[in-house]
Amino acid sequence: MRFTAEQIAGILEGDVVGNPDVEVSKLSKIEEGTEGSLTFLANPKYTPYIYSTKASITIVNKTFEPENDIETTLIRVEDAYKSFSKLLEYYNQVKNNKVGIEQPSFASETATYGEDVYLGAFSYLGENVKLGNNVKIYPQAYIGDNVTIGDNTTIFAGAKIYSETKVGNHCIINSGAIIGADGFGFAPDENGAFQKIPQTGNVIIEDYVDIGSATTIDRATLGSTIIRKGVKLDNQIQIAHNVEIGENTVIAAQTGIAGSTKIGQYCMIGGQVGIAGHLTIGDKVRVQAQTGIGHRVKDGEKLYGSPAIDYGNYVKSYVHFKNLPGIVKTINELEKKVNGNS
Repeated sequence: MRFTAEQIAGILEGDVVGNPDVEVSKLSKIEEGTEGSLTFLANPKYTPYIYSTKASITIVNKTFEPENDIETTLIRVEDAYKSFSKLLEYYNQVKNNKVGIEQPSFASETATYGEDVYLGAFSYLGENVKLGNNVKIYPQAYIGDNVTIGDNTTIFAGAKIYSETKVGNHCIINSGAIIGADGFGFAPDENGAFQKIPQTGNVIIEDYVDIGSATTIDRATLGSTIIRKGVKLDNQIQIAHNVEIGENTVIAAQTGIAGSTKIGQYCMIGGQVGIAGHLTIGDKVRVQAQTGIGHRVKDGEKLYGSPAIDYGNYVKSYVHFKNLPGIVKTINELEKKVNGNS
């Protein structure tokens, strides 16, 4: 895809300084700009690069005034960073605006879908699948029986969505994600062998949820595993059966959440966090990376460590952790003095 400076300025409501007909077909950092690329200048420390960049077009703030000659065509906007982000979003929308049904693909006779749907090659739609408008199913994605997917949702290549799952509007499920597989439910029999407990529930994903690559969300044993509106999940996260994650909570990679735990709204959970099962995590909780949580957490708490303790206490305690050898040595010397005087 190629865009002229004039077209980009129209999208961003900006003003062109230079050649309005110059074209770009790729994006770049300002210090790595090449002919035919688009970049931006928002951070003042990168200003020297605007005089040497080979980028064909550079987005700048309206307040920017060059002190030397420049070769790049400028597009002046109110906020260069926000405008560049807006352009990235627009670019993705254009790039991903696929429509039609590629072959070979399979859609059950009972599957239904709305307008402007895209089914990539080797994708599969099971019985009674219902797709909304502008849904994009990329190649080799699997959509099981009785799955419902709302408007403007994208399922990227190789994602697997098991039966009975409900996905809302404006969601993104990235490659390799597995939604609705059986939860880890087993019970020992009289001989000590583990017998599988049927997992008969489903997964519900509400609107505006992003799910990263290779993240797994297990179906409930009974009822539903629920991911509420606006949740953002990084790659390689494990969410067990009957977990519920509250609105606008964000979770970083490699976090594991055991079964039946309820996490509140607006929480921020770092990478490699482990959360035990059947817990309640309050609203607006902050959890540092590699924290282990095995107890109920109140609203607004900040946690660190394993097992987790208050973040402030952990930081203060860590100073002493590092000094433990010296502290022990001092105590031993004091004991010797005391015992020698006794």
